Amino acid sequence: MATISRLFDDYSSASKAVQELEAAGLNHEQVSIVASNADNWYSGDGTRRDTGKRVDRDRDGTDDRAEGAATGAGIGAAVGGTAGLLAGLGLMAIPGIGPVVAAGWLASTALGALAVGTAGGLIGALTQAGVGEEDAHSYAEGVRRGGTLVTARVPDGERARYEAILDRSSVNMSERTSAWRNQGWKQFDASAKPYTADEARREREMYGTPRRTGTY
Repeated sequence: MATISRLFDDYSSASKAVQELEAAGLNHEQVSIVASNADNWYSGDGTRRDTGKRVDRDRDGTDDRAEGAATGAGIGAAVGGTAGLLAGLGLMAIPGIGPVVAAGWLASTALGALAVGTAGGLIGALTQAGVGEEDAHSYAEGVRRGGTLVTARVPDGERARYEAILDRSSVNMSERTSAWRNQGWKQFDASAKPYTADEARREREMYGTPRRTGTY
């Protein structure tokens, strides 16, 4: 299996990419999403504050995302096993990033690292999955700045097919990282102050439409 990751400037683009991965045949258990909640777009009861919409794919009267939210213990659990990754969203906090909305195996790994006091849980989870440390720092910084990270484990022989799906609306990490370095950024700092809602919004506005990503 190969691990591929892409950063998106907003949750909507990332969630669409996740749905396209699943539609292409990738099991949701092999996909993970970690999205900044700096602007508080996602509430603890599963409601998206930016749209007011709820998700109830299993029609039990309870928002699917709320069933996997709250403490983070339910992260990665898709309702009914068939509703898809996005039905298992949960809330968690990552040092240096702040509040995130997450689901899937990578989020669970990061949560486990944080539970035992490992600093930079997201970076550790990424490097453990096979992502290079430099790339892991860039992805963590991207989430800190308001972005959304999608990571998937895919069969080696189908890597190119799934990468093509993620590349449609993701960030060009080489260009983005270069821009950060020109501003004085060196690497992700778990002790850094998380971005505020205004800072995350300005970051998105600065770069405009997401573009194609780099290596992982």
